[in-house]
Amino acid sequence: MAAENSSFGALADLKIIDLTQMLAGPYGTMMLADHGALVIKVEPPEGEQTRGMGPFLAEDTEQVLGAYFQSVNRNKRSVCLDLKTEAGRDAFKALVAGADAVVENFRGGVMDRLGLGFEELRKINPRLVYGALRGFGDRRTSASPYVDWPAYDVVAQAMGGIMAITGPDPDTPTKIGPGVGDIVPGMMLGFGVLAAIHHARRTGVGQFVDVSMVDAVLAVCERMVWQRSVQGVVPGPEGNHHPFLCPFGIFPAADGHVAVAAQQDQFFKVLCQAVDAPELSADPRFADREARTENRRALIEELSAQMRRFTKAELTSRLGGRIPFGPVMNIAEIETDPHFAAREMIIEVEQPGSNPIRVAGVPIKMSVTPGGVRRRSPLLGEDTRQVLRDAGLGEDEIELIAQRREGRVRAEKELV
Repeated sequence: MAAENSSFGALADLKIIDLTQMLAGPYGTMMLADHGALVIKVEPPEGEQTRGMGPFLAEDTEQVLGAYFQSVNRNKRSVCLDLKTEAGRDAFKALVAGADAVVENFRGGVMDRLGLGFEELRKINPRLVYGALRGFGDRRTSASPYVDWPAYDVVAQAMGGIMAITGPDPDTPTKIGPGVGDIVPGMMLGFGVLAAIHHARRTGVGQFVDVSMVDAVLAVCERMVWQRSVQGVVPGPEGNHHPFLCPFGIFPAADGHVAVAAQQDQFFKVLCQAVDAPELSADPRFADREARTENRRALIEELSAQMRRFTKAELTSRLGGRIPFGPVMNIAEIETDPHFAAREMIIEVEQPGSNPIRVAGVPIKMSVTPGGVRRRSPLLGEDTRQVLRDAGLGEDEIELIAQRREGRVRAEKELV
């Protein structure tokens, strides 16, 4: 992990007040923090709910930072505020006065009931960007009949259409492995907040940024929208292959599977020669892209029979760099692959109470203002005093807020 630096990255001049929790919102604010934004994670006295969820290393003696929390809250600061109290709300408003954005993913109305909704906060800071991520959007921008429904990743995947086009057959809708129903909306929230900050800095006018988890998943499924419009079809699962490009998908190897995208004529010839099956490229059924699409099921079957004679390593030697190709890799293989090492895509972060743990690195590489993981995820309330001091609160106010939180923690420990 790179050494902590108080000013790094392309976004080093941004201040984000982060109220998000779980995965979707924290992922979006993590992206901003990874590129230098000061992201202040405001947590209730008991902390954000993923802190203690684990899992933990077996030797972890403290168990204060769960792996889930560590993965998406690195580079952030933690401030404990009880927004149900007047002192907590006043401190929050002090933070907002100097912030570029506030980001939250509560159910609609939570912040309004606290007197901290967008309309109230913009009175304090007219250039404030207010980012909200919810299952079905916010009333401020839409009239969805589902606006009050709660949602998690699996709901967004189901209703956004991605499950209907994923899986081995139409009878087996399949959830994508990673939480794309959370992560993709989180990415879009990060982009939306940045776009709105750019506008606010030019005009002095803030705005409300609304991202629906379900909308974000549908946007990722853009192909099925135009297929329905242009072709009049309702796309379904195609298993591990493309609906109208071939060969383009996953093929068996002797010890696993590989991905091949050789739909172009020149790539197809290279593929057939490399797997000792030149006769396939000479077969009239597979003579050009249109013929291969029309006869794709036969081609997939015959290519599979040829390719499963070779190991992944053998196929990599024969095809790597010659056509779009890659072995299907699990995390054990990824950890030892030189590409991911060179790109610093698996990095270590400090883990209080045990040895460091590994998390995913920063995928956006920048030549002048590189991002990075400079700091582990914060301990609960670790930065409360300093952040509130920087926001202009007096020492008496800060001490009152800090003592209230620390007293509550002591009481909870005594109960245990």
